[in-house]
Amino acid sequence: MLGYVIAEGRGAADRVLAEVARQLHDEGWPLAGAVQVNSERGEMHPCDMDLHVLAADRIVRISQNLGALAKGCRLDPSGLEQAVGIVEAALDATPRPRLLIVNKFGKQEIDGRGFRPVIGRALASGVPVLTAVNAANLPGFEAFAHEFAEPIPLDFSAILGWCRNAST
Repeated sequence: MLGYVIAEGRGAADRVLAEVARQLHDEGWPLAGAVQVNSERGEMHPCDMDLHVLAADRIVRISQNLGALAKGCRLDPSGLEQAVGIVEAALDATPRPRLLIVNKFGKQEIDGRGFRPVIGRALASGVPVLTAVNAANLPGFEAFAHEFAEPIPLDFSAILGWCRNAST
């Protein structure tokens, strides 16, 4: 099963997915994946983007500082790939994860990189996947997921309910 929320507003999906991960962890669920944590740096600087890798309880920086006037993508591909490698290893852990949470299905995933291979591997082995997609990337996500993806409202209770149903 592949569930997704539409990211509405800056950081909204990140916060809800992190809350869901925290709740499931507190309930004893073995989890794989990563949730994004943004750290504000003030008005003149874009935020720092970090991934909290769930199974390893590790933080990996995925943004790079391009300077205050930079307009390009700040994603650090090597940071993302480092996080992906840690998450992929968690799929082989014992006990097996009950759920893979991926902070975002973004441009890297649309292009076949980032977490896309890990998502495919998890689904092929029966591990449900939860992710967020922004509206601009929805067509690329739908091309990847076809009719197998299930939209979930961006609501803590609805997402938690989906996770529990998908994991049974």
